[in-house]
Amino acid sequence: MKISQISVYQVTLPLKHPYSHSGGRFYADKLDSTIVAIDTDEGVRGWGEGCPWGSAYSPAFAQGIRAGIKELAPQLIGLDPRRTDSIYRTMDRLLVGHLYIKSALDMACWDILGKVTGLPLCELFGGRIDQAIPIETSVPTGTPDEMIESIVRGQEQGNRIHGCKIGSDIVQDLERIKAIVTHLLANESVTFDANGAWLIADALQVMNTVTAPILYFEQPCKTYKECLQVRQLTRHPIILDECIQHYNDVVCAHTDKACEAIKLKVGRVGGLSKAKRIRDFCVETGIPMNIAATGGSVIEDTGVVHLAQSTPATHLRAVCLIDDMVTINTAMGGARNQGGKTYAPEGVGLGVEPILDVLGKAIAIYQ
Repeated sequence: MKISQISVYQVTLPLKHPYSHSGGRFYADKLDSTIVAIDTDEGVRGWGEGCPWGSAYSPAFAQGIRAGIKELAPQLIGLDPRRTDSIYRTMDRLLVGHLYIKSALDMACWDILGKVTGLPLCELFGGRIDQAIPIETSVPTGTPDEMIESIVRGQEQGNRIHGCKIGSDIVQDLERIKAIVTHLLANESVTFDANGAWLIADALQVMNTVTAPILYFEQPCKTYKECLQVRQLTRHPIILDECIQHYNDVVCAHTDKACEAIKLKVGRVGGLSKAKRIRDFCVETGIPMNIAATGGSVIEDTGVVHLAQSTPATHLRAVCLIDDMVTINTAMGGARNQGGKTYAPEGVGLGVEPILDVLGKAIAIYQ
């Protein structure tokens, strides 16, 4: 089996509600998603998606994905997509770094492998675990009332875990935390995520003021060393997010006792191949995870949920479904919110069928 064609689609995904995070420094009302189809000489087609959260949040941007695919795709023609590690080594040789660019191509190769073997991806990632996957509500920065309104929307869907964006002003952040903690039900959990916005002193003041026992703090400061210093001077559990970009980042965090959990962003670490290795390390070393897409639609979400579906419940906190946040449905099937829980599809590969009328005409085709 050989790759015969790679097609690239661009889809704009309006958000249901404008989204602000990192204390209001980053704002988005739509996402720019890149969806790829890899065709083979045996008639099997695989799908993948890559979608950064805008261009100002992390070292990734949508046009960068498409430029990178233009560099990589011609060199992948003629290779066997079932050999996912070999494909990835080829991409790394052709383009150093820029892991986010490779994620959609990697996902499409896994989709092909699942279709050829007749298995859902979760079976290839270690085996389906018969468990419901909890969904975390993603709550943008706002006034306390605005943030509670977002939580209520999540509660109405059945979500019982909520990730709330803070990180603007110490007094305002404390007001938000107090209001949200007071609102939560007894069976709910919350994470307050600064997305690296705080200085060390700000993080220490907020975190050492809060006494509620039911919460996590996520990525309080921008750099790993800053977060490590905060970890050593506070008592609340910390989740590292933006710091986790490579396998060795998790190894360092475990060695340094820098966190109690991580957020594993599949697109940011380079796709399902790289994310699976990080997931396996976390399971072996006892690090719980939130597993998430960086952005996108149900296609990218579904790849994330397949990885989560093969992760022991003891090590999985939740997933975040971006599909809940966008107005456009790009595919039939896939992982959806079912009362605050989700499940990997039973179908082969990803278990999604993109809607070609939604994707429109391919903006690039490589043969």
